[in-house]
Parts: sequence; structure tokens; C-alpha cells
Amino acid sequence: QVQLVESGGGLVQPGGSLRLSCAASGFTFSTNIMNWYRQAPGKERKLVAAIDAFGGRTNVLDSVKGRFTISRDNARNTVYLQMNSLKPEDTAVYYCNTFRGVDYWGQGTQVTVSS
Repeated sequence: QVQLVESGGGLVQPGGSLRLSCAASGFTFSTNIMNWYRQAPGKERKLVAAIDAFGGRTNVLDSVKGRFTISRDNARNTVYLQMNSLKPEDTAVYYCNTFRGVDYWGQGTQVTVSS
């Protein structure tokens, strides 16, 4: 079965960096678009970044452009989200996602940006 397991979240001061990882299993990772979403308290889940199967094309939310980078390692079945220059408004639970007929989600990892 499809499994997505996120890691790397935590508490960081404004201006700091974190790298999130999502380890995937149960499907042919190298054929799937992979996504990172986030959900802040009281708000809808929102797409933050997406990467195509070979890592050649990526897309990120306007508010994180120039700060966040999505990448993948198909040999390790892992997708990453490098987050730099973090702001308090980046505080959210971050979820890994892929679609294979239905949406699959990880359990989420909390990112808190606060001084």
C-alpha cells in the first residue's frame, strides 16, 4: 500500500531554515508527481510546491518563491522541501501528497516559526 512519511519539522526562529523529507513506498515513485501542502490552524490546506516525475519541472506558491525549493531523489524514493528565510506565516502542518486515482497523504509534520 502507498505510504508517505514526512520528517524534518520543528520549531525555528524567523529567518531560519528547515528541510522536510517525505519517504515514499508502495508505488513506483519515479512515475509520480509529488506535492507538498500545508495547513495552518483554521485555514484550508494549500498546495505549496509540486515536482514532476523526473524533477525537471517544479512549481511553488507565489508567497514562498525564492525561499522554498522542492526536489526529489528517485533512487531514494524521497521528496524534499528546503525552506529558507522562514516567516511566522509559514507556520503550519506540512503534508506530502501524491495522486494515484485517489489522493494519498502523509501524517504531516509541524513547522512552527516563532521567536
